[in-house]
Amino acid sequence: MVKETDVFIIGGGPAGLAAAIAARQRGFSVVVADGTRPPIDKPCGEGLMPDGRAALENLGITIPAENSHPFRGICFVSEGVSVNASFPQGSGLGVRRTVLHRIMIERAEAAGVTLLWHSPVTGLLPEGVLLGGQLVRSRWVVGADGGHSLVRKWAGLDSYTSNRSRFAFRRHYRLAPWNDCMELHWGPRCQLYITPVAEDEVCVALISRDPHLRLDAALSAFPEITARLRGAQPTSPERGAISVTRTLRRVYRGRVALIGDASGAVDAITGEGLCLAFRQAVVLAESFSRSNLEHYQQAHRKLARRPALMAQLMLALDWKSSLRRQVMRAFASDPRLFSRMLAMHVGALSPANLVADGLALGWRALTA
Repeated sequence: MVKETDVFIIGGGPAGLAAAIAARQRGFSVVVADGTRPPIDKPCGEGLMPDGRAALENLGITIPAENSHPFRGICFVSEGVSVNASFPQGSGLGVRRTVLHRIMIERAEAAGVTLLWHSPVTGLLPEGVLLGGQLVRSRWVVGADGGHSLVRKWAGLDSYTSNRSRFAFRRHYRLAPWNDCMELHWGPRCQLYITPVAEDEVCVALISRDPHLRLDAALSAFPEITARLRGAQPTSPERGAISVTRTLRRVYRGRVALIGDASGAVDAITGEGLCLAFRQAVVLAESFSRSNLEHYQQAHRKLARRPALMAQLMLALDWKSSLRRQVMRAFASDPRLFSRMLAMHVGALSPANLVADGLALGWRALTA
């Protein structure tokens, strides 16, 4: 039974493991406890953008080629119009969530993290946490227990400036990828993501505002995808999750800090959730070294700005189909606009470019 540690992390998903690895890189002793057993799965689009890959590599993790599938860029498809662009640097990577989790566990174990599975934490105390009814003393406590975080409630951090939800469902199919891009198909009040995750497998994910809409029903609005999937063997059951856009007023109190979805989230439409968690982990470990969680608060807010901005822009295309038609025509008439938007999305261009690009896009939308 562990009795004391520098950092105790509640939640052993990718965010918790990233925080653990980053803290070990700074020399802290680290314990991670989770009430479940690995591998931990979560319905998502399973695509890592180039900035997410870079953030993961900063933690010493490289996804083997045999466990993933690269994609060169993003393709938008809406009402018969298709536009695509390559990432300005590097490539994205499709990887099954369970595979990512296994690789991160192996890295955490190699780094010297103590992993306690099937070990639920039942409360916080001034000295540490309650684990199995016993106190484990810890200098720092990290809540990495997801969107429905108990740590957030226990620490009195359950106060939001914004909180909106959409609904996501995912299934895998035994089918060779037909595109070297990750595809985002726009439909009536929903989006469909197609991510290559292996040479012979794709992930199909649906996200919408309708909690009752499922993949099979939604596919009727996407005849091209329906035709491609016809006869393909499903390799996983349909699984669902809630995609939350949430901004907390504070992400720490005293010695307790939040990370990943426990600390707020951007809509899954951005594909930036994991990248955010990996970057938060590095900043959080630095804040431990400084003994200054206010540094983490400020950096956390700054890290979320670009993904939040991109989420607002992309969701505007979901809210107004007429706007989406104009924007898609503008992208098709001037592909450089879509390339620059993608570059901004992955951090290769500053949001300051948005003004000039917005004016150009507006003009193209009016004249296309």
